[in-house]
Amino acid sequence: MDHPTEEAVPVLDSVDEYLSVGQEYDCSDIHLATASPPSWRRFGVLQAIWENAKPLTAKDTDRLVNKFLTEEQKERLEKIGDVDFAYTNANGRFRASVIRQRLGLDMTFRIIDTKIRSIDELKLPHAVKPLTQYQNGLVLVTGSVGSGKSTTLAALVDFINRDREDHIITLEDPIEFVFESQNCHVNQREVHTHTESFARALRGALREDPDVIMVGEMRDLETISLAITAAETGHLVLGTLHTGSSARTLDRILDVFPIDQREQIRIMVSESLRGVISQQLIPRADGTGRELALEMLINTPATANCIREGKTFMLPGVMQTGKNVGMITMDDSIKKLYDKGLITQDEAISRCEDRASMKQYFQV
Repeated sequence: MDHPTEEAVPVLDSVDEYLSVGQEYDCSDIHLATASPPSWRRFGVLQAIWENAKPLTAKDTDRLVNKFLTEEQKERLEKIGDVDFAYTNANGRFRASVIRQRLGLDMTFRIIDTKIRSIDELKLPHAVKPLTQYQNGLVLVTGSVGSGKSTTLAALVDFINRDREDHIITLEDPIEFVFESQNCHVNQREVHTHTESFARALRGALREDPDVIMVGEMRDLETISLAITAAETGHLVLGTLHTGSSARTLDRILDVFPIDQREQIRIMVSESLRGVISQQLIPRADGTGRELALEMLINTPATANCIREGKTFMLPGVMQTGKNVGMITMDDSIKKLYDKGLITQDEAISRCEDRASMKQYFQV
């Protein structure tokens, strides 16, 4: 950002002022860390907001933190050393994380676009909508941190909210998008605020007569096991994992279980899985934003067979031959973005699954 004068930019009075700057310049994250200048992540790149801003001192971060945390959050920070929560001010909602580290306090804010974008606005493939029509089963949205999983998941929940007449329960840490009940009745629960863990919330949700359950993060054995059971017992479960491809997603799910249970779990997943959407956001060639690259796996008989037999390495081949039902590999999605001139060759090669094949495509 251009600095207004050559004088050092002073430390702003409150966290809200930094967040307003981030919102104005279309950033995804704001970082306020001890011994570092105020920074933002803009179009995927982390950089200082102002070139001539001094690093924040421990006193600065302490003052900023104490101004916006509640007494309960301050106690948790003092006791545990970190606190994560959804923060709301007059301008919007943010996913906030405050941690204590060697030099002092660090704050990170994810700016949540509170407007829920539709499946069509996000330009998601046509094969996504049929995944929302199932009465039961497992739909997974995966990708690294900051790949837009929450935005995609919100679009799916919003579509179900308008399209069906059901009971939806969302379990999140923290609540990001706020859903107003449309044709569906929507309940939203926040981990650490309304319940102590995803597993406990999921166990409780099963007693609440839900039709659709959205699990913000499937990160441990108990949560994954309960999600699979819920999908098998007549609920549509939407969940996220931090995995970069369909094959790695299924490996992650199976690997959390003890070896003696894996065969049974493979059979359960092969029957209950509906689809996997894996995604990443790639910086645009013109530097004005990011483009969505998306892999789509749909559970056809061939897909189920690969999962049942533990041959997840064969899934890319299944996706290649399943294009007629809407499947697409990550590498084919990346090639399409490059062919449209939206991303650079270097980005395509660094973000793909099979580099040798991608280099051959470019004849590099």
